[in-house]
This record gives sequence, structure tokens and C-alpha cells, in this order.
Amino acid sequence: MVIIIPEHSKSQVDAAGVMLITPNTPDEAMERALSVINNWRAVHSFPLNTFQKTLRQKAKQIDPQALVAQRVKRLSSIELKLSRFSPQMKLSQMQDIGGCRAVVSSVRHVNRLVDVYERSDLKHKVARADDYIKTPKPSGYRGVHMIYRYFSDRRKTYNGLKVEMQFRSQLQHAWATSVETVGTFIQQALKSNQGEEDWLRFFALMGTEIAYREESPLVPDTPKKRGELKSELREYARKLNVENRLHAFGAALKTLEPTNAPRKAHYFLLVLDPAASSVTVTGYKYHELDKASTDYLAAERIASQRGTDAVLVSVESMDSLRRAYPNYFLDTNVFIGVVKQAIS
Repeated sequence: MVIIIPEHSKSQVDAAGVMLITPNTPDEAMERALSVINNWRAVHSFPLNTFQKTLRQKAKQIDPQALVAQRVKRLSSIELKLSRFSPQMKLSQMQDIGGCRAVVSSVRHVNRLVDVYERSDLKHKVARADDYIKTPKPSGYRGVHMIYRYFSDRRKTYNGLKVEMQFRSQLQHAWATSVETVGTFIQQALKSNQGEEDWLRFFALMGTEIAYREESPLVPDTPKKRGELKSELREYARKLNVENRLHAFGAALKTLEPTNAPRKAHYFLLVLDPAASSVTVTGYKYHELDKASTDYLAAERIASQRGTDAVLVSVESMDSLRRAYPNYFLDTNVFIGVVKQAIS
């Protein structure tokens, strides 16, 4: 793997973050800021790979069908988060620049995985843990997040960098990726609980429906009685034409095969263009991280102008890629099945 080292101080990283969200920033200044931010993101790849390998091993021991993936945070997501929490939020303090995720079959497996980490003897220190299954977000999001500070006696350059790990059940993953799919098509940040009230309410209700199935605490401010939940879900599903619209998003997709993916690709750059109903996938080998990061930034800059969406991820295979990021392939079939059962 190509080792990418920090080229800028944390104060320079923070200044670049401020520049990113400052209106009418001159082009030359924005170019410098984006270069700093891209290096800061790429630096997280080394500790991220370390955490991902351990997570894959532990998750597979609990659930052999576990799906594990990693990603560095999208530029648009960084910008949105800085804008929402400015001026308190500093880019160098952002906890989820590097993130990896395990999707397992059930809440029981999620809890076992959390228990394994809580009892582990990792040198890395837990910076924060949030259980959104026991305490769901009002949006309906559910899952467990654990944020670690990287520590190594050998790679001290990366000490202190934070990596976020997410543990989800398959149903929780179907919910989360469907939120992103709809948000992409209607060009609203539903994932951040921003956008059309009807869609936000529908997904909050579906969060409770899935919580019922998983015998877990319900989403705040949603019906506690199953009959009332079903009735309200039917109303919003009809009003939003949910089933047909989700099917249409998936049917619109034309391109599924990678345009440039080596046999042993480690990183995948996905670019989704809703207007053209297409997704392109470019693969990079393990040692091509520098090129992947550069291409990622270039794709994001185009995305901001054309309304497309780009993300750089790492998974085991193309099949795992589709399962880990169904929102980029507009695959909402699992979620549609849950919706149909909920309102039947």
C-alpha cells in the first residue's frame, strides 16, 4: 500500500475547512483548500485499512455472511457537516473522515459484535460510542457507532487520527441506503434529516416498523401501537407513491459493470449520475491509493457542477460492492419488500 503522510498542520486543515464553506471563495484559494482537504482524507486510509481488516475478521467469526466495507468521507458530506455545525466544528476534529461498516444478519449479531469490541484488548482507544438501536435517532436511523483513536508504536505519524465503525443489521442497512437513494434523486439531504417533510416522516415511520420486527426500542414521536403505525404508513406510502418511485429509481439504471476495474482491485470509485441514469465504477489496486484519491477529488468537483454523486470505497469484490452500496446502484428491493409487508 502507498503510504500517504500528512502534508499540512491541523491549523492549515481547519483553515481549508473554513475556506470550503465560505461563499465566493476565489478559485485559486479554493484549489489550495481542496488540495489540503484531499490530503487530510487520504491520510486516514492507513489507519482505516487497519481497522477494516480487524473488523472483517471479527464480523466474519460472528456471521460468516457479514458484509464489511470502508470509505473516506465525501467532500459534499464534509461541506454539509461543517456548514451545519460551524463555527464549533473543525475539520481536524471531525470524527468520521474515515469510516468502515459491518452489516450482519440481525440485531443479535450486532450486539455480539459490539460486545467483542468492548471486551477486546485493542491498543486503540474508544473516543465515543453511540447506540442508535437502544436510542434511535428521530429520523429513524438505527445502528451502533464506535469511534476509535488510532495508536501504533510503529506508525506514530497516524496516532490520534479517528476512525468511525458502524455496525448495522441487514434491515437497518436497507433503511439507511434507501434514504440515500431517495435523497440522491430528489436532491435533498434526507440522510441529514433535511428535506421534504413527507419523506422524512415516512422514513421515521419505517424506522419504527423495522424496530418492531427487531424487537428494539421505537423511533421517538412515532406510533407505539402497530395498528396506528400501519395506518399512517399506508397514508404516506400512497401520498408519496413510494413503491413505484423506488422501483423506478432502480429500473432507470443503465450501467452496472465497472468501466475500469483490475481483477484484484482494492478501491472502487463510484460515480452516480441520476440524470443520465448511469453509474460508472473505476477500480484501483492496493498500491494505487494516491491516484484513486486524486481521481476522487476530480470526480467530486465535476459532481458539484453536474449534480452527480461520487464516493471512494473499499470492498472485497464487485458483488460486495453492490451489496454494501446499493444506493449507488439504486437497488432498493429489500426495502421495498419491507414496505409492502408493512402496509399489507
